[in-house]
Amino acid sequence: MPTTSYDKFKEYEGKRYTGMQIGRGHKWQYDAGQWTEKKVTPDKWEFEYSVVKRRKGRAPEGSGAPVGTAYSWYILADQIVTKLDANSYTTEMKGLKYKLAHKRAGSETWSASERAKRKRLVQILREMIAELERQPAPAPVRETVAARPREPLPRRRPAARRARPRALSTRAKSRQR
Repeated sequence: MPTTSYDKFKEYEGKRYTGMQIGRGHKWQYDAGQWTEKKVTPDKWEFEYSVVKRRKGRAPEGSGAPVGTAYSWYILADQIVTKLDANSYTTEMKGLKYKLAHKRAGSETWSASERAKRKRLVQILREMIAELERQPAPAPVRETVAARPREPLPRRRPAARRARPRALSTRAKSRQR
């Protein structure tokens, strides 16, 4: 029998689940991690990120998944990166993460096969595309250039008119010979 609210069955849109209640959240602190990326096309990068994350504050005694539980998440996010100097950038990421599978502590197997995870991921991406297509297109953002003092352009002086040589007709050319 489950002893904590985390393990109790809950329901969402007709489906039963365990774990954190819908609407609740966590705050995490990330240690100095390793982000490695490689450019594969002009607009596409592969990346790997590895870090220990720590709960901000303390977990209530006996709450949460047992030590050794693992999760497979798929993340869809918008990352905004701003260059600060030659070697430094700020980075902000905002998005969604979807649980594809979990592995209970002490278990060697995941709750879903690789095939099932792939099928779920395709479903998630299709739902995301449909949602994006239903949303109205955002209004174009008009960036304004800050007004800056401009130096007056140097005045051009009219060029002295030069007499243009006239094109000689074929008859005039033959007379010159």
